[in-house]
Amino acid sequence: MRNVMGLFALMFACHGLALGEPGAYRHVVIFQFKDGTPAEKVREIEAAFAALPKKIEAIRSFEWGTNVSPEGLNPALTHCFVLTFESKEAIERGYLHHPAHDAFVSLIKPILEKAVVVDYVAQAPGK
Repeated sequence: MRNVMGLFALMFACHGLALGEPGAYRHVVIFQFKDGTPAEKVREIEAAFAALPKKIEAIRSFEWGTNVSPEGLNPALTHCFVLTFESKEAIERGYLHHPAHDAFVSLIKPILEKAVVVDYVAQAPGK
């Protein structure tokens, strides 16, 4: 688990996000697609997830990428999406039951083998 959190810390630092922005609510989603999922379907999912910030006001920031870790600890989990919200209430009220999120979930369900979701409230370094 320490390696995963270190990866997230590096990811935020490299992309200029406010690492440790106290109180920011992070929502990390990692996908494994079913074997045989066509590449064009995966690209459709990537585009659909990337479109959510324009449709859902509660999303403060968004980024994503594919698993390029040299450690090989879980090569089946291929796509990581990181969203930032102002609070737990913002994700619950403004995202999880938003029609655009519901449509995205319906789109991905048939091809999703596994999803891992980690939410956390950012802590300031040294706290």
